[in-house]
Amino acid sequence: MTRIGARIRRERATMRAQRALCGWPGAKLSRQPKHPAQPPRPPLRPLRSNQPNRPNRPNRPNQPEQPYSMPESVADDLVRAAELLRDAVDALAFAAPVAHVYNPLRYAMGPYREYVHRFASGTRPVLLLGMNPGPFGMMQTGIPFGEVASVRDWMGLRASIDRPALQHPRRPIRGWETTRSEVSGRRLWGWAASRYGRAEQFFARHFVINYCPLVFLETSGRNRTPDQLPRGERSELDRHCMRHLDAAITILQATVLIGVGGFAADRLHSAVQRLGHMGKVPRVIRILHPSPASPAANRGWEEAVDATLQAEGVQAPPLEARGRNPG
Repeated sequence: MTRIGARIRRERATMRAQRALCGWPGAKLSRQPKHPAQPPRPPLRPLRSNQPNRPNRPNRPNQPEQPYSMPESVADDLVRAAELLRDAVDALAFAAPVAHVYNPLRYAMGPYREYVHRFASGTRPVLLLGMNPGPFGMMQTGIPFGEVASVRDWMGLRASIDRPALQHPRRPIRGWETTRSEVSGRRLWGWAASRYGRAEQFFARHFVINYCPLVFLETSGRNRTPDQLPRGERSELDRHCMRHLDAAITILQATVLIGVGGFAADRLHSAVQRLGHMGKVPRVIRILHPSPASPAANRGWEEAVDATLQAEGVQAPPLEARGRNPG
């Protein structure tokens, strides 16, 4: 009986201990348990607002201070690079004979942004580079070699164009209302249309940018090209333009770089020398500039370009193989 009574007392003590641990009313511990209950853990604290999210989670709208952001598209990166170039060259000053400077990436950024998002949605293996805007092309539309009819009718771009507060009296910005044709742009985009048909077919593998976004006008209204600037002004301008060119080549992952004219080809060679350590070195090809000031271009620019590209192994497929007529 003594043993049975002792066992009953132990069982009752264990039951009281269990009730007390479970929070039952009236329950008391006759003795401290061998392993006392651990205090409850404090609740987890939420992440502070300055802690970055995990890489697979986008930022929340109410946490803009977090450094992580979703990867941007090729077009977004190109637009951002152009905006950085626009702001950098806006801060530069140029002495006489330059009397007026236009920056189309400032007042015609709408069409340029539309151009990039429509025709550079992904990487492009072939990049064509021009020098700087012409007075009746990119200066009016914001598009490289931007002859109005080609940009509006062939590319289908329609974004609005602002008017700069200060304009050269002999070279006003008329935007889509410009009636004078830019010969260089008409030749370049006319060649693309005749060889590739629709704009989407050409831009599926190609993209076109300018080295310098600025237009330099003398008092007479004459266009002054970047290579005619004094060395001091040109070196500062080159620093920003080359940075943008490096970014464009990298973003597009271009493997064939086509310089439209000697100036652009030289800049592409310089870019390749700097980017060569990053992997595969792009190939640089120089084609004749379509300017009407070039006698060779006036004798048959499209045929000369075809011959150069064919010799380099870069040419458009036959038009009949694409089943479309140029439009």
